[in-house]
Amino acid sequence: MTDTPGREPEERLPAVRPPAEAVPAERFTSHPSVRTTELDPERSAQIVRQSSNARWVGFLSVVVVIIFVSLYWFLELGFPFGLTQPRLGVDGTELAAQQVLSVERGYNIYEANCARCHGEQGEGGGIGPALNRQDKLFLHLSEAYLKNILHAGGRYACGDSKSLMPVWADTNGGPLNYRQIEELIAFLRAPDDATFVKRDEELLDPRVDPITGEVETFVGWRDPDYKPEPGATPFPDCWSVEFTGGGGGETPGPSTDPNAQVVAFVATGILYTETEVTAPADVAFTLTLDNQDAAIPHDVVINDAGGTQVFKTDTFPGVETRSYTVGPLDAGAYPFLCSVHPQTMTGTLTVE
Repeated sequence: MTDTPGREPEERLPAVRPPAEAVPAERFTSHPSVRTTELDPERSAQIVRQSSNARWVGFLSVVVVIIFVSLYWFLELGFPFGLTQPRLGVDGTELAAQQVLSVERGYNIYEANCARCHGEQGEGGGIGPALNRQDKLFLHLSEAYLKNILHAGGRYACGDSKSLMPVWADTNGGPLNYRQIEELIAFLRAPDDATFVKRDEELLDPRVDPITGEVETFVGWRDPDYKPEPGATPFPDCWSVEFTGGGGGETPGPSTDPNAQVVAFVATGILYTETEVTAPADVAFTLTLDNQDAAIPHDVVINDAGGTQVFKTDTFPGVETRSYTVGPLDAGAYPFLCSVHPQTMTGTLTVE
């Protein structure tokens, strides 16, 4: 092509370039003077010594760790052949302290997750059944049963796919890990002859009542000395019968004698309105239980002076009134209570 006006453009071919050879590249790019230094015998021996020392340090570190772990293992479980006793079993104090802490942590778990349906004191709230009944805690609410129902939910107890009892174990999709499950069970089965401290959920510091300034405490529900009456039927696995008048133990029949003296028990606000009641001696009488707490189950359990149960009504939710025939009873003082709320509902029946 040309830039001259009036001339036809010329066709030009690309210029021919001579073939280019690849420039050889050395393996090392550093200056040759740098690569002339070699290890002398003294430096080689020093490197070998350092490597040997490092291996010895690693070996001794592993030996120290093995010895420490072994000593700690035997300290916890005891040396073989009975040479020493396990640390947790020397006097039982350490094991007892750990158990107490598990119960106290379980209280927080119950308060946060279970109290809404089962009541703050396990008395039941109409949604879920009572958990503090002695006939349940004696056999039915065992550790194995509680683990199963917390893992499988209400389907395990009644085979009801529509049960409101959810799954709690995280191994089956629930929110609680294995340690929390163990602590919750420890709380549910804590004895009523021990006092525990309410603790902060995060720091585990004791809770202090802002009004009295005293540390807040609680007691367990289970009576270690409780034994069911001979011939009493075990509490059924399905809790729903609790709200239909069923439930373990003897179920007395209704009162049939219109001329019998009536002894009235009124339950309201999870309390008996009368804690001192009288009844005739040596003759049968009619006991009426007026449960005025809607959807909350109550009953009346009458014991003799030695703590042996002599009579028990049905356990049923309010609002409802039922009548029963009792007696005859010998003259004397008979303590009575509600088996669902034994901490707050107690009194004395004087038979004279």
